[in-house]
Formats: sequence, C-alpha cells, structure tokens
Amino acid sequence: MMRHYKTLGALALLVALNGCGPFKSSLSKGDKDFKQGEYQLAIEHYQAALKNSRNARTANFKLAEAYRLSNRLPQAEPFYKAAIDAGQKSEETLFRYGMALKAVGRYEEAAAQLQQYLAVAANKTFIAIASREVENLKQVPAILNTPTYQVIEPFKAANTAASDFGPVVHQGQLMFASTRETQVYKGNGEGFQDLYVVTQNDTTGSAVSFGEPVNSVGIHEATPTFTNEGRTMIFARSNSGKKKGRQDVDLFVSQFKTGKWSDPTILSFNDDAAWDATPAFSPDGKTLYFSSDRRGGQGGNDIWSATLDEGGRFSRPVNLGAPINTPGNESFPHVAPDGTLYIASDGHPGLGGLDLFRINGDSIINLGAPLNTVGDDFAIFYIDKDRGYFSSNRAGGQGGDDIYGFEKRQPKLVNFFVDGRVVERNDKTNATTAMGNIRVTLQNAQGQKVAETVSTAGGAFSFKLDTASVYSVLAEREGYFAARQSVITQGKTPPQSQLTQPLTEIRLTTTLTLTKIVKNKAIVVENIFYDFDKANIRPDAAIELDKLVQTLVDNPKITIELSSHTDSRGNDLYNQDLSQRRAQSAVDYIISKGIDKNRITAKGYGESRPVVKNAKTEAEHQRNRRTEFKVTRIDE
Repeated sequence: MMRHYKTLGALALLVALNGCGPFKSSLSKGDKDFKQGEYQLAIEHYQAALKNSRNARTANFKLAEAYRLSNRLPQAEPFYKAAIDAGQKSEETLFRYGMALKAVGRYEEAAAQLQQYLAVAANKTFIAIASREVENLKQVPAILNTPTYQVIEPFKAANTAASDFGPVVHQGQLMFASTRETQVYKGNGEGFQDLYVVTQNDTTGSAVSFGEPVNSVGIHEATPTFTNEGRTMIFARSNSGKKKGRQDVDLFVSQFKTGKWSDPTILSFNDDAAWDATPAFSPDGKTLYFSSDRRGGQGGNDIWSATLDEGGRFSRPVNLGAPINTPGNESFPHVAPDGTLYIASDGHPGLGGLDLFRINGDSIINLGAPLNTVGDDFAIFYIDKDRGYFSSNRAGGQGGDDIYGFEKRQPKLVNFFVDGRVVERNDKTNATTAMGNIRVTLQNAQGQKVAETVSTAGGAFSFKLDTASVYSVLAEREGYFAARQSVITQGKTPPQSQLTQPLTEIRLTTTLTLTKIVKNKAIVVENIFYDFDKANIRPDAAIELDKLVQTLVDNPKITIELSSHTDSRGNDLYNQDLSQRRAQSAVDYIISKGIDKNRITAKGYGESRPVVKNAKTEAEHQRNRRTEFKVTRIDE
C-alpha cells in the first residue's frame, strides 16, 4: 500500500521452533505470504500456528512483524511482548517492542525498553534510531502541554468504514484516496486504493470515484497534486504486478486535455529500486516535493524535491537533508498557501507513529495535540493560514484512516484582577473601618515587589494579575502590624469551552486588616500544640510559627518576647521548666528561619499567668495552655 514504510534493517531469519505438524505447516504458509508482502494472509496463518503450538515465540514475533509491516504497529505490541516472554530476546525484538510501546502511548515503558535494548545492542542497525527515540520521548510532556487552539472535526462526507486519507482541495472539490474498492489487497486485507472526490460542503457522504484512466482495477492510486492551473496532475501508483514489494510505488503524471484526463505515464526521475510517493507541488507549481527511500538519503523515507522548467521537464531530485530528514521516515509533504512546508514524520519528537510538523528554517515544530495523537497523523492540507484537512487513524474514527477538518481558533482570553480593601480593626468592639492612603504592595511568590498602589479614601485598591501565578498583597502603615494575604490565580482559569466571551474578567477579592501595635500587649499565637511532656516543634505548630516569622519580616522594626504558658495541673517547678523549654524551642525555630536572634526572646511563665483563674473544665485548661507574643520594643 501507499502508506507502508520501508523497514530499517533486514528481517531476522528465524528457524521455526519444534512443534506439531499443523504448526509447521501454518508457519510455512505464513512465511510464504510474508515474503510476497501479503501480510494479511500471513497474519492468518501465524495466528493458526499459535493455536497449535505450546512454544510459539517464532510465530509471535513473525505475527508482530506482519502487523508492523502492514502499518498496524499498535496491534503488533502484544505479540512482541509474547515473543519476549517466550524467550525471544534478539536485539531486533527488544528494539521493535520499544517502538510498539510508543505506538500505544506507553511512553515511559517505551523509553525503558529502548534503553534496555541499547544496554545489550551490538548490531548497529537500530542503535542510532533507538538513541534518538529515547531523547525524543523526553519531549513528549512539553508537546502535550503546549496549547495549540486547534479544533478538529471528522469530515463525515468522505469517511467510511474503509481507510480514507490524503485530502487535497482541487477546484472546489476534496480529492482523497480510499480503500472502499471491493477487490481486496492481500497486504492488509483492505480494498485497493482509488481516488475519490466530494464537494467540501457535502453532508450526505456522496463521494464518487475519480474514474478511469487514473483509477485502475487491482492497483493503488493516492495523493494527487496539481500544477499548470490544475491541468497537470501527479499522483502515486503501486502494485502494478510488474514488480513485487513496496518498491513498486512510483509517481505518475496525467494531463487534462479536451475535457478528460490522459492515460497516466510514469515520471522520468522515478527510481526503479525505490519507493517514490506522496507528491506535493509548491503554490507556484514550480517545485515538486515527494517522499522516497532512494539512495542518498538520511535513512528510511526522506523528503526530496525537483523543479519543473518551462518545457515541463523535471530537474534531478535533491534530498532536503537534515534537520528535515532523519534516520526515521518523513513523508506527505505539503506547502501551504503562505509557502510554509509541512511534513509527516516518525523520526522527530512526536506522540506516536507519524506526527505532523511545520518547517521553520532549521526548526522542526511539532503541531501538537489535538492534531497529533498516539496514532498516525499525516497528509495535512491547508486551505488558508488557519484551516484545512488532514488524515489520522486515531481512536474513535469511522474506519482505518479518516479525514478530519481543522481550524485554529484564537483563544478566549482571561484577565485576572484582585480587588481589595484596607480596614482597621477596633480591638474593643471588633468593628472595622476603612483606611485610606495606605501603601499596598503586590508581591510575587519570591517576595519581590511586582506593583504598588495607595488605597482610596474608602480603603479600596486593585491590581491586575497574571494567570497561573501565586501572589501576596501587603498593606503597611507606621504604628500598625503589616497585613498580608495570599492571592492565587493558579488553577483558576476556566476551560476554553466554558468561556463565552472573547475576553473574560475574573476579579478576586481580599481584605487587609491593620491592627495597632501596642507594646507589651499579649497576642495569642493560635494552634501551637506540643506532645505530652515534650518541647519539640511539631509540624502543625511549625505552620503557625511560620506566620509569626512572616509578621517579623513584614514588621522589621519590632522586637518581641515569645512566651509559653501551662495550665495549673502538675508541679509548679515542672510547669515552669516545661514552659521555658517550649518557649525556647519556638524561638530557636523562628531564628532558624532567618530572624535576628536579638529581635526575639523566650520566656516561660509556667502556670503563673492564667487567662482563666481557677479553671475547672478541659476547655478552660486549654485556654491557659497557650503561646503568646508581645512587642517589647519598636525602633524608630
């Protein structure tokens, strides 16, 4: 078939393991079909061999290879695994299994398997590819996480239960290849490929055959491209019966004269020993790009080009070279109306089999999801800079390959703001009043100033924020404890599907409460608990002490005393000692966070300063077991 890619390295010659007669017979029949490239028939025989053998590692490996060579690598994965589990540990099997794991989206397992292969590899056949693929797999997370804003829809008018691929727009119609022909191709069990046409706005699925003489019985035709104002068509044709195997794929040309297409003739620069296919003209019709595994390339299929002169003669093809071409496979070139070259490749960092790429000088840019998936995504065709079609065998399709339309839609934007208010709390009444003319600072997660403003007479302030960020807002006034609140936009951007406007404003709110600094006034540090008879700082206590550290950072002019108190139960001297040790542990913790030791002292008061005298209930005792701080000095 047109889409089959040349294997890298020769298929290992394996000797059939001991088995019963039917096993040998089925395996032998499978090998015969395999050699003729009739992989679907070979698969059926290898499956029969598996049913009649207790030791079928050879059949499993050959079955996997038949799936791979008929462009069904995901289906090959369990059979490579079965072959390895049965003792088939050849270098090729280890390598092929790693590539099959990638084809089913098990990226971490694929990298590990390829590294396992590299650890034992002696034959250089696959080493370069495996090493490159291990590096490529490291880029999968970045590809998946880069937004592309592409929306895709299946083009239902063209898609059937067969394989439909290679869309090209010509004179208002969509041309594509399809295997819906009834005559079966023994390579994969599908029909032979013919060219079909359907109008772009068709919703009925009434595609019709392009007809003779371009289409022919028992031969594949695919991937047309046009020049000379649409009167010259070049396309790929294969399996004419003159040669066997994938080398029998060549480029043909047909001319539209006197209202009909001429009998196709083979192009002069085809290589008889090579696979030449997937042609595409540049917009000016003067350069033909195509894919070929002819000698002189980087390995596998490469992208080549040939120029067309005014007399209709092509120049000698030139390999586009690295970095466009790799030791893997590059095919299905397309030049968009703006002159940008696009290709499909399994050699560049991608998500599965073939991925779609944009060529930007020496940069080869993966088009990302959802255009690319774990499957084969290929044959892109741009109608304009933001719209077009492509082919994919991704899950959820109607057939083997399907045609999809795509459109890049500019993302709906989200602007974040924080709207805040500065207030003062009255300690006696607990009421708050607005505070104007207060300096408010917006800081990033590292404590660096991002922006600054002054509150209005009503105490209001506002800042514009970035998405996916962590901030804090800080209000400061002489004679007051600074007030700080965190503001987080991370994880708060709605999905694009939930946004209804081109620009959405999301406004977060916060309140900064300033409290006057009163010297020697005790302030309880809540939720500081210690284990029984212990003075060490527990993780839950550390969280609360970190808040006190921030208070000291935000108020650099104050010096404090940190005190610990016990309840009245127990020996007085014991309680005194325990409270001192606990206070000192808290102070040591705070100093360890970078606070100057001269700004804080520890004091244990034991049971001498109860909040509730003559406490009787456990709740009253709990109030007495407390940690407090008080400001002892304010620097000018």
